[in-house]
Amino acid sequence: MKQYIVLLAFFMISAKASAQKVDPQKNATSTDSLFNSMNTEDKNAAVVVFESPRLILTQTTETIKKKNFNVIIIHRFGDLAGTVGGGKSSFGLDNIADVYIGFQYGLTNNLNIEIGRSAIPTVGGLAGLELKYAVVHQTNDSSSPIAISLIGETGLRPYNTFANFSDRVSYFGEVVFARKFSHSFSLEIAPSIVQNNLPIPDLPGSSHSVFSMSAAARLKVSKLMGVIVDYAHSFSSFGAANGFSDPLGFGIQTVTGGHVFTINITNTKAASEINYLSKTTSDYSRGQYRIGFTISRMFDFNHKESYNPKR
Repeated sequence: MKQYIVLLAFFMISAKASAQKVDPQKNATSTDSLFNSMNTEDKNAAVVVFESPRLILTQTTETIKKKNFNVIIIHRFGDLAGTVGGGKSSFGLDNIADVYIGFQYGLTNNLNIEIGRSAIPTVGGLAGLELKYAVVHQTNDSSSPIAISLIGETGLRPYNTFANFSDRVSYFGEVVFARKFSHSFSLEIAPSIVQNNLPIPDLPGSSHSVFSMSAAARLKVSKLMGVIVDYAHSFSSFGAANGFSDPLGFGIQTVTGGHVFTINITNTKAASEINYLSKTTSDYSRGQYRIGFTISRMFDFNHKESYNPKR
């Protein structure tokens, strides 16, 4: 029942926000202008739906420009409450659930490659190679009312013992649909599939394939700060029968020039979609939620300053 309440909340907010028209000039800031260059060289044509390639759980439709380099760091601490949280673990700050470091590069304005590593074996450490392609951009003239991006990833599990090398490999595919309804409100939905060569977890009845639907929304409370809700529902009969939980996160995002910083609370331990869509068992009702953060730092190699000996 919880997942339907969350999804209903998304669409009620979007219905209210859709009455507002996107005005790229009104309330625009220098930071908005910086991120307007992420998707296209024609800054008057495309809309930046989200200011970062990632939110709390879900990736966005945004791609970085050609020859840009983006460093992504995702950190999740231990349980804030529950049997292993509370004051005895400094409310989870003494423990680490997962850490992800990713390096994203713009091959073109619409095609990015990312190499990343989730290094904590307790949640199934993962080394990943990802391609992300922006198929359609939302435009200011409404000729394209939504943005669409495709994501494909191959993940390799470096830890534990496997009978065959192929058992270490998993695959992830996702289509992200996003729209900026107003200067303040953006919404996206993303159907996805995880394909594990070895079922995760490897138990009777567990499937190789996990189908999911994600939804995320951001509501700006100021020019540079917004509130984010990020949710994923897995259509896994095995998970439903064995007490798995739907990943759900709440956060505050701040944009500071080339940085995008998000501090959040979520019930999932894992940072990678392959891991958290396959086996999230932590539950808010048991105090199994944690503080985390995501940092995105952009480096632009398109503009090289010429040497001036008189300076």
